[in-house]
Amino acid sequence: MYQIESKKEALKPRERLVDRGAENLSNQELLAILLRTGTRKESVLHLSTKILDGLDSLSEFGRLSLQELRKISGIGEVKSIEIKAMLEFSKRIRESEESSTERILSSEKVAQKMMRELGELQQEHLVALYLDTQNRIIEQRTIFIGSVRRSIAEPREILHYACRNMATSLIVVHNHPSGAVQPSENDRQFTEKIKRSCEAIGIICLDHIIVGKKAYYSFREENDLL
Repeated sequence: MYQIESKKEALKPRERLVDRGAENLSNQELLAILLRTGTRKESVLHLSTKILDGLDSLSEFGRLSLQELRKISGIGEVKSIEIKAMLEFSKRIRESEESSTERILSSEKVAQKMMRELGELQQEHLVALYLDTQNRIIEQRTIFIGSVRRSIAEPREILHYACRNMATSLIVVHNHPSGAVQPSENDRQFTEKIKRSCEAIGIICLDHIIVGKKAYYSFREENDLL
């Protein structure tokens, strides 16, 4: 447990970052820098330690919604917005780094990546991965987010970006918020439709993958339509 008694001590995480680098700070110290100030009753380091101790894992902090962040004592409105923006920006940096060098070698690798990104979501998302001749990701794009009136995208929306990216192949991924990954009849019809549409313009549809939190279904691995 940190023993922090003065305002000067509460500034130490910033000083340590300058002197030793961000990679050498603890999770509590990094969060303390983001929070900047504590409360009347506890220092910022005590606050950050209490927040992290109340979570099952560090990854859980990254999944907190804006509303959940606001409810944490000592964070409030402004800090919750700043933290949420930082988390989203960090996620986009990581995805950009992965996409710029990543080469798709298996459906399992794609599925594991997309389970991390989509598995926890409560709405259905459909994502297309556009690949070059070396199976490197040119772009990963969310085509649509499900609503009451729509449950799946149209091939024309997916192929529009395939042509714009000059992609030679693509992979379509969507999540089932229920966690059950067995394809529905609509999923099968959509897979047949996107396969035919891709063939018509000379693009290869490598796979259609359905992901949940802990499992996935690959039409290609199952030799199911693709």
